[in-house]
Amino acid sequence: MSILIAILATAGIIAIAILVAIRLNGPWVLDTVDRLTGGSRDVVLLENAKFGPGNAQSLGVYGVEGQPVEGSRPVLLFVHGGGWDSGHPAHYSFVARALAPEGFIVVNAGYRLHPEAVYPSMLEDAASAIAWTHRNIARLGGDPDHIVLVGHSAGAYNVVMTALDPQWLAQEGLETGVIAGVAGFAGPFDFYPFTRESARNSFGHAEDPESTQPVNFAHGNAPPMLLLHGEEDQTVKPRNSRAMAKLLTEAGSRIDMEVYPDLDHTDLIVALASPWRSRRPILGELVKFAKSVKASVPVQGETR
Repeated sequence: MSILIAILATAGIIAIAILVAIRLNGPWVLDTVDRLTGGSRDVVLLENAKFGPGNAQSLGVYGVEGQPVEGSRPVLLFVHGGGWDSGHPAHYSFVARALAPEGFIVVNAGYRLHPEAVYPSMLEDAASAIAWTHRNIARLGGDPDHIVLVGHSAGAYNVVMTALDPQWLAQEGLETGVIAGVAGFAGPFDFYPFTRESARNSFGHAEDPESTQPVNFAHGNAPPMLLLHGEEDQTVKPRNSRAMAKLLTEAGSRIDMEVYPDLDHTDLIVALASPWRSRRPILGELVKFAKSVKASVPVQGETR
């Protein structure tokens, strides 16, 4: 019995140490843990591509090995968080390993970061990544009329704002109707005045700071949205998602929202990785939502 207790205690210490390491060292550690505990799940990198001249303006497309290229699987375009000053899409391949086996083509997209770039570069890059995906994903097995945007934290801001303010996709010759839906995890949607250093660094120069806030762009024709937040989130308070959901609902748009009472800011992205993904409902909520939506304005753009 004492040996069993010792084993369980050791396992508990290791689990706690892993979660601490994830919080300190972030996505790279989480991606490594997922790969070691969950394996590849037959998910492979189908293509790396650039959508701009900068090193960060890149994306990776993932699918399940052996699936035929023909066919039109729904597409999830994931944008990482990191306070607009850190992160790399290659460190989020666990997102693809979670979602590609559920029947999706997964695109992990990067964007220029501070200090190299500030607002509105993250929105220009989100629009460019969407445009590249819309014009190229069919040859990789994805449906260009079924692209769902997914973002965590700063990435949730990027995708929600790009979906709400049509000017960014218009620069790419597209309408927001090409977006089938948007899922925002722990997103900052109502954060002016800028109290955090990361927000001041990326948005403090804006001549009209109110125009940087997604809550000021709520309207009745927004793509369907799934907003998820942790009640214990001290990094981006859940009031951000509540305010966004309230305004969009009042405007007449479809909003699905869930606030999880025992989860914090990091927990939402950890929930997409092994060994945690089977213990929380977040992956299932995202899959259900993503399969239930469809683009309202199919546009056949030129391949580039």
